[in-house]
Amino acid sequence: MNNTPPVTKNLIIINALCFMATIVSERHGLNLNDLMGLHYFESERFRLYQLFTYMFMHSGFEHIFFNMFAVWMFGRILETVWGPQRFLFFYILCGMGAGIVQEVTQYFEFMPLMHDAAQFATYPADTVIPINGTSRTASAWLALCEQIISVPTVGASGAVYAILMAFGMLFPNQEIFIFPLPIPIKAKWLIIGYFVLELGMGIMSHDGIAHFAHLGGMIFGFILIMYWKKKGTLHGKYF
Repeated sequence: MNNTPPVTKNLIIINALCFMATIVSERHGLNLNDLMGLHYFESERFRLYQLFTYMFMHSGFEHIFFNMFAVWMFGRILETVWGPQRFLFFYILCGMGAGIVQEVTQYFEFMPLMHDAAQFATYPADTVIPINGTSRTASAWLALCEQIISVPTVGASGAVYAILMAFGMLFPNQEIFIFPLPIPIKAKWLIIGYFVLELGMGIMSHDGIAHFAHLGGMIFGFILIMYWKKKGTLHGKYF
């Protein structure tokens, strides 16, 4: 860490401190992930500041380890190229952008469900109700509504995926070893692969992972880099 540039180093330290604070606070009955994580905007628990704070909270050791490893591996290179101010601006803006995309995605995905939530309680718990081609019991729909309202989005993944996008655009032909692939892969193909994978998982999977937040980070990163490129300041240490 001695050779790690300051913003990258401090981002890792802050995330680590927040993770430790989460563990300590839970032992005293305080759920920091619930307070600082990003709730669905129609939830009573939603606060505007969560668009910023959610990216410093994590759900477990594996979650924070891989995110911070990516920040260290790729972020320090971007910070060296851009300088600390631009890199921090990029990281925060793309992380917040990822949160906004997650909120918008949840709205369009769950809007019909949330509007029907009050009706589910009027049915017997075992009544099967079809919505948009998916059938669940009334109690299962109610449980899903509660999960949407109560479970926050946490993690730096949106900002991390923006970092990956930036690295792939700045160094498209740089070869990277990615486990479990036995051969190196060029950064540009890695980024394309991640984008396609996250899009597919976001559409098809219901694994509790905020895939559209990942995509949101990549999209905001792409737009920002294209803007800098158009201005001719992509590789500079100034705005």
